[in-house]
Amino acid sequence: MNRGKEPDGLVTAVRAGDADAVRELLEQGADPDTVDESGLPVLCGAVAAYDAPVAEALVEGGADPDRVLPDGTTPLERAIDGGSPAVFSAVLGKEPRLRLPEADRERLLALARHWYTTGVVEELRRRTGSSDPATTFRVKDDEYHEIDQVSLGGLVVRAGHAGILTSLEWAFRILPPVDELIDRAMAHPDERDANWWAVLWTLLERRSYEAWSAVVTHRHHPSPARRRFVMDYLRVRALMWTGNGYDEKKESAFLAAWAAEESDSEILAKVLDAFTTNYDHPDQEAIGLRHAAHPDPRVRREVPYALSDEYVPRSPAAREALRALTRDPDAEVRLAACTAAVGDDSLLPDLTRALLLLLEEPDASVRSAAAAGLATSGDRSPAVADALAALLDDGDQNVRLEAGYGLAKRDDPRTADAIERVGPLGDQHVDDHRASALWRWEWEKKQAAADQ
Repeated sequence: MNRGKEPDGLVTAVRAGDADAVRELLEQGADPDTVDESGLPVLCGAVAAYDAPVAEALVEGGADPDRVLPDGTTPLERAIDGGSPAVFSAVLGKEPRLRLPEADRERLLALARHWYTTGVVEELRRRTGSSDPATTFRVKDDEYHEIDQVSLGGLVVRAGHAGILTSLEWAFRILPPVDELIDRAMAHPDERDANWWAVLWTLLERRSYEAWSAVVTHRHHPSPARRRFVMDYLRVRALMWTGNGYDEKKESAFLAAWAAEESDSEILAKVLDAFTTNYDHPDQEAIGLRHAAHPDPRVRREVPYALSDEYVPRSPAAREALRALTRDPDAEVRLAACTAAVGDDSLLPDLTRALLLLLEEPDASVRSAAAAGLATSGDRSPAVADALAALLDDGDQNVRLEAGYGLAKRDDPRTADAIERVGPLGDQHVDDHRASALWRWEWEKKQAAADQ
């Protein structure tokens, strides 16, 4: 029975995919297990629509994922059948071990393993009897990850059962060998794939030295995909959790050794990025110098940050390498060199020259970054101010805003024109330091005029 709100309202909100409305209705007393005209709870509708946010709202609001349906299944089983890791995680809820008896856990694991080992296409053929070709296309499974969606014989299923099985095992604290889990990810060798992410996240949750060691052993594997997986694991691990000093030294040494040996340019760039972003190492500058002339610009874009340890004085060799990188053929390499060398007065003329040239790039994001570099630069010459003023005609508002900010910092009289040329700024700029500088400059001028 409904607890107070009309069931049609919740049914409508679920079908509209409006998770906020679903939460509001549940807070007002709607029954989370409301059924629609088919006799199924609205949670099943969210599962069928691959609507993870709505499914999550329903489960958090009290919907029963283990409710036995007329056909003997449950919403959670339907989520496994559907093959979406995002929907499955939303329906699984928190601490399923506490609510599910062992027999139910075994049944869910068996279902997930069956889909994984049989394969989506073969299982659809078994269920539909169709011999037609399957249709597969790529879809978003959540905000950040993608997955294959397969259609056959009138049924549609997502190919996320490797991720679902992995997440379900972890929820029940079943610990398959690390190599087995990485094998599952390798069937979907794309960092954006939801299966890859589910395996990665599960291994991150297993915070033991044994798990770490088993993962990083794959750094020596001849498959670039496996090495990319290790890199992804280390990168996210560093972002999510701060380890103790021993862990940081261990991982820093590991990445330093890897940077000296990696032959794949894409992976090497990722290694250098993680190495310079998250760790300190006594050989950091030497590693940067080793790769300063690397043929791949993706690698060279990371080198300037290796040459810019804020705790270690920059050597003459590192300074010369940075100077050379400000003249690199690749615009993003030049921009990285300018960004990393900020504050080095001996390089200021080189940085100014490079940034002025970057203002001519067709990519608005590059022009904006170059304008930001000039805005805060220690170069207060008329040439820089004139270049910033010239940007007030740029078609990109962010470029104009950076230019106006630079003029305001210089108390340039053209700031008044900049304020008009930047144009109206939305709510996203309320706390923007650049917009604040323009408003403050205008207010101070008005105050000064009033005091005269």
